[in-house]
Amino acid sequence: MEKASIANPAAHQAWSEEDDDPPALSSHALQALREFLSEQSSLSEAGGGEGGGGSEEVRLVTEDWRLSQFWYDRETAETLVEEIRALHRSTSSPVACIACPTIYAYLKKIDPSIPAKLLEYDERFGQYGSDFVFYDYNQPEELPSSLKHSCQIIVVDPPYLSKECLEKVAQTIFLLARPDDSFLLLLTGAIQKERAAKLLKAHPCGFKPQHANKLGNEFLLFTNYDPAGRLGGWEKNE
Repeated sequence: MEKASIANPAAHQAWSEEDDDPPALSSHALQALREFLSEQSSLSEAGGGEGGGGSEEVRLVTEDWRLSQFWYDRETAETLVEEIRALHRSTSSPVACIACPTIYAYLKKIDPSIPAKLLEYDERFGQYGSDFVFYDYNQPEELPSSLKHSCQIIVVDPPYLSKECLEKVAQTIFLLARPDDSFLLLLTGAIQKERAAKLLKAHPCGFKPQHANKLGNEFLLFTNYDPAGRLGGWEKNE
């Protein structure tokens, strides 16, 4: 997203020490200065160093509602990342993040040592370099051969709350997952509860994901394993 910026805002309205009052910046210059400082602050927060932990909010590109993009809030992202870290400690597996850039971005901020791929349709996320894999859920098996059956940890947020979308994304999950003991974290609407159980043997947890911009639809976190004391427990019989 392009922003107006100025290399040296003060140079446009310089004054000498003899001046009684410093001249005011024009409204245009003030707006440019605000945007410049805001952009620098965002870059500083997003850039962080390794081992920076979850102390800073991660900034993403602007949501594109035409692509059904709604980013998760910080608490949700950090909670999911802690679960991913716990799973990674027991598996040492790379992580596949399907259509959930918020989770990927927080994971790389909090623990960049964990290898992860972001499978996304929005090519703006090409900024993540080789971690970005173009993904269209309408072509669920169009993946690099190197990713097939390579992951024990898969996090997915299907872009649409439809039967068709979940069925196609399920094909991608089966192609990515290792045949033995793969762990799935599925973020989707409560309306998909029965389908998630039938297609993926995934059941809702007590922890309820939230979006930065509140949505009318209730969202749940489903897993295909019982997280026991984590994530608020598994509510299989709810």
